[in-house]
Amino acid sequence: MARKDDAASAANPGRLKQIALTYKMTRRADSKIGLIIAAVGIVTFGVFLGIGFLIGHPIYLGILGFVLAFLAMAIVFGRRAERAAFGQMEGQPGAAAAVLDNVGRGWSTTPAVAMNRSQDVVHRAVGKAGIVLIAEGNPNRVKSLLAAEKKKMARIVNDVPVHDFIVGNEEGQVPLKKLRTTMLKLPRVLTGPQVTTTNDRLRAMGDLMSNMPIPKGPMPKGMRMPRGGQNGR
Repeated sequence: MARKDDAASAANPGRLKQIALTYKMTRRADSKIGLIIAAVGIVTFGVFLGIGFLIGHPIYLGILGFVLAFLAMAIVFGRRAERAAFGQMEGQPGAAAAVLDNVGRGWSTTPAVAMNRSQDVVHRAVGKAGIVLIAEGNPNRVKSLLAAEKKKMARIVNDVPVHDFIVGNEEGQVPLKKLRTTMLKLPRVLTGPQVTTTNDRLRAMGDLMSNMPIPKGPMPKGMRMPRGGQNGR
């Protein structure tokens, strides 16, 4: 019992430190975050307390208002922190892969399944919506990467729907901050066992990282990536 208490007390400072670091990061991108959170809490608590006085139960509504005010502050803080994080990641190589890692349960992601020498890259996610290919880089170049990856997968999983998106802010592209929401809105057409089977087939096919002839141990100085085709093979 004492060990559980010690573990909980050790974990709490870590969570508080993480929240503090998240707040500092968010404040650098959103200088009004503190005022906005405080305003949300005060208004929510004030509304419920006012209703409590009107109906003759200020204590009960005051307690409820305090709890809901804290919840509203946490929700607003989480959303603005997420927006600030996306703003800092946007335009950085591998930003879409970071979003895919947090897309939610039921999705299996594989970063960098295809890449070219210009560092345009395609990531893959598999879930109940099927296979989703997410491309980062020059729109004209990544189209050929996507086409090559689709052609390669068609030999293995031609009975599974494939969706593809290009991350960006131009017309026809998906902004980084909307990537997770866009994926979660896709219709679910596969069952759990079908998702597992699809993953097993794709893993058997291999990916860019597993197929690269990298020797064991420290990478030699001056070593460069092998010059493969557009699809990184």
